[in-house]
Amino acid sequence: MLDLHGLHIRAALLRLLREFFFERGFLEVDTPVRQPVIIPEQYIEPITAEGQFLQTSPELCMKRILAAGADTIFQICPCFRKGERGRRHLEEFTMLEWYRRGEDYCSLMADCEDLLRFVVLGLPAFEAEKKFETRRLAHIDFSKFLEPAEHITVEEAFNRFSPVPMARALEQDLFDEIVVEHIEPKLGIGKPTFLTDYPVQLASLAKVSADNPQVAERFELYIDGIELANGFTELTDADEQRTRFLAEQAAIKNDQGRQQEIPERFLNDLNQLADAAGIAFGLDRLLMLLTGSDTIQSVVTFAPDDMI
Repeated sequence: MLDLHGLHIRAALLRLLREFFFERGFLEVDTPVRQPVIIPEQYIEPITAEGQFLQTSPELCMKRILAAGADTIFQICPCFRKGERGRRHLEEFTMLEWYRRGEDYCSLMADCEDLLRFVVLGLPAFEAEKKFETRRLAHIDFSKFLEPAEHITVEEAFNRFSPVPMARALEQDLFDEIVVEHIEPKLGIGKPTFLTDYPVQLASLAKVSADNPQVAERFELYIDGIELANGFTELTDADEQRTRFLAEQAAIKNDQGRQQEIPERFLNDLNQLADAAGIAFGLDRLLMLLTGSDTIQSVVTFAPDDMI
């Protein structure tokens, strides 16, 4: 359980994040945490609740809001993913998501750099209000949040850090293992790093690059080897999205033995959406970095072990 100092730091971060988006004209939205149908994703297992699902992400609802006419929206909300427990994972965690209509993933990467700068430079104001003692954060090297970000494609990262080529990792189903063990620890050292342009088969909700049909316009943001965010130019072709969902549905049936419904109303609304971009940003992991904490359990108000 967070002490009073920790509660004040977490509250300061929540306030700064909302100020960042309000100053830029974003609309804050809230959507149902429990949903009857969710986006089918092979590698994410949902938690069920009375025949429905606790959201693994607010993505489905937020894109429907974009399709209804909103231009820029954000949300800070709890998300749930079954079986995720570890130093950087909890089954319940806090997600920041934002979306821009008429934009692509380059705009989101610029947002990320501006957001990190806004938060780090804004923290001292809370010391002036006697909310918490920022000198207790003096051991944190905040310069790594302020440096211009590095951009590296997934293929470049494999060429630089992986013991096997990317093509072989994909063929042998070793991609995630190689990324976690050999690539992620090398990213975001001394400055933010954007890992960009994922193989198209690993980006079921992202738009295929116009320059290279083998990759999708997807990126992840890293600092100190920790993945902070996952964003992409949205796939808005409903027919192509249905094809990808069916592939995910079959994979879920094969891997998890459950039948995942296709979100038909989402696909119907997707027909009303042209260009758009969206991102999921791990609020708890950002707080880990800002406070120099080793575990995600130490930055949430109540960790699971605090409840029993």
